[in-house]
Amino acid sequence: MSTTTRTAVAPLTIEDAEALIEAARTAAEAAGVAAAVTVLDAGGHLLAFRRDDRAVLIAGETSTRKAYTALQLNSPTADLVEAVQPGGIFHSLTTALDRPLLFIAGGVPVHRDGQLIGAVGVGGGAPQQDHGFATGAVASLV
Repeated sequence: MSTTTRTAVAPLTIEDAEALIEAARTAAEAAGVAAAVTVLDAGGHLLAFRRDDRAVLIAGETSTRKAYTALQLNSPTADLVEAVQPGGIFHSLTTALDRPLLFIAGGVPVHRDGQLIGAVGVGGGAPQQDHGFATGAVASLV
C-alpha cells in the first residue's frame, strides 16, 4: 500500500488579500473604472473588500458573488458564462441552489502550488474589464 504525503500549502493571508485588492484597484483606476474588489479565502470567508467611492453600489455585491462563484466552481467566471445559457451544463444551477452565484466575468480562483486557496472578484466595469482586473491581480500575487 502506498502512502501519498501531501505538503501543506500556505493559505491566502490578509497580506495576500490586500495585495490582490491593490493590484485590481490600481488596474481599474488606470482604466478609468470605479470598481469594487472582494477577496475570499478557501472556505468562502471574506478576507478583504474595497469599493471605490464612485462605484455603483451593486458593484460590491457583484464582486462578492463573482468571487464566490469562482471559488465554488474553481473556475474563472468568464469561462462559465456559456455553461449557464439554455442548453448549457449549468443552465439550472443559477436557480437550483440558494447560493450567491453569479455567472458574469470578473471572478477568478486563486491557487498556490496547484491548490485552491481563495478567489478574487471584481465588479464595476464591463465584464471583460472586470475579468482582466481580477486575472491581473491574481497573476501579480507572488
